[in-house]
Parts: sequence; structure tokens; C-alpha cells
Amino acid sequence: MASQAASSAFNGNMKKALAGLKRINLDGLRWRVFDAKGQVLGRLASQISTVIQGKDKPTYAPYRDDGDMCIVLNAKDVHVTGKKMTDKFYRWHTGYIGHLKERSLKDQMAKDPTEVIRKAVLRMLPRNKLRDDRDLKLRIFPDSEHPFGDRPLEAYVMPPRRVREMQPRARRAMIRAQKKAEQQEQGGNDKRKGKKREVEAELT
Repeated sequence: MASQAASSAFNGNMKKALAGLKRINLDGLRWRVFDAKGQVLGRLASQISTVIQGKDKPTYAPYRDDGDMCIVLNAKDVHVTGKKMTDKFYRWHTGYIGHLKERSLKDQMAKDPTEVIRKAVLRMLPRNKLRDDRDLKLRIFPDSEHPFGDRPLEAYVMPPRRVREMQPRARRAMIRAQKKAEQQEQGGNDKRKGKKREVEAELT
């Protein structure tokens, strides 16, 4: 019911959302839904590229297009690490002399956040004849509204993020730095107490 409500409430570009859908053989394909809210761009794109190529299936073959349909929601809420929002640029050339264009990730997110995820996924796919067909299976929407409420949707669960453990040498260095900082704080407190005692003794 919630998916049907989302479909009826879709106010975006219906022509763009359904473009090329008739060229896809939908028999036996699953409709996987990715929620990009709070997800890191690169990690999300790697999972989408795996599903869209069919690498999560035991019947995967590099010459067949067995990937599932991928619907990405909340593209405007995707996150990036570090300073990529201002330091990452998309560049292209118009073909005229001196017409090298560039746009920062921040500007692209303000203009069209769906293209950010699309470019990240397409650049992870192999550059062969299957690339265009796989691109048709990717449907990205800036919000949680989409026109595919009548399809059997399956929510994709992102794998837990693996945090690399700190190396023993780095851990020992961090512990030493913490102890040194604590000793400096204690030493500063002792000095203040000594000065306070001296002042009290002079007053008496």
C-alpha cells in the first residue's frame, strides 16, 4: 500500500522515469530498491554496480546481461567523505578550442543529484556493449517518490561497514599521546595548587 501511495504521489518527470523500459526484458528480473539516505556515495555505487551486473547471482556470466532492476531513492541525501563536496570536479569538453567545462560535486548536487550516482555507477561498469543496457536498468530519483509502486519491490539491505582495526604500533602511539596529555593536565593542576598555597602563606 505504501508503494502504491508513493506511485500515485509521484510528481516528477514521468517520461524520463519510464524511458527505455520497453526495451528491457523484465521476465524473471527482481526490482531492488536502494535507499541512498545517509549512505556513502562510493560504497552505494559499488553495491548497485554488483546488482546491476548480476554478480550476486550464481548464474553470473560476463557476456550475459542478467542484472536486476535497481531503483535508487533519496539521491539528494547521499554523503561523501573528506572534502570531496568542494574538491571533486566533473570535467567535459564541448569540442571547441578552449571549451573545457567543469562543475564541482556541490554544484552538481544542487543541479541534479541523480547524475552524481549515475556517473559513479557507470564508471564502475565494464566498458562494453552491455553497458547501455545495464544503464537502462538503473532508475534514480531525488526523493522517496517513484512511479513503480505496482511492481514487486524488494528493499536492498546494505552490508555493514567494515572499520579497519588500528595497527598495534599506531595504537601504542595513541595511548602514549593520551597518557602524556593527562600528565600535562595533572602537572598544570599541581602547579596551580602550589601557587595558590604560596599566595595563602604570604597572606597569613
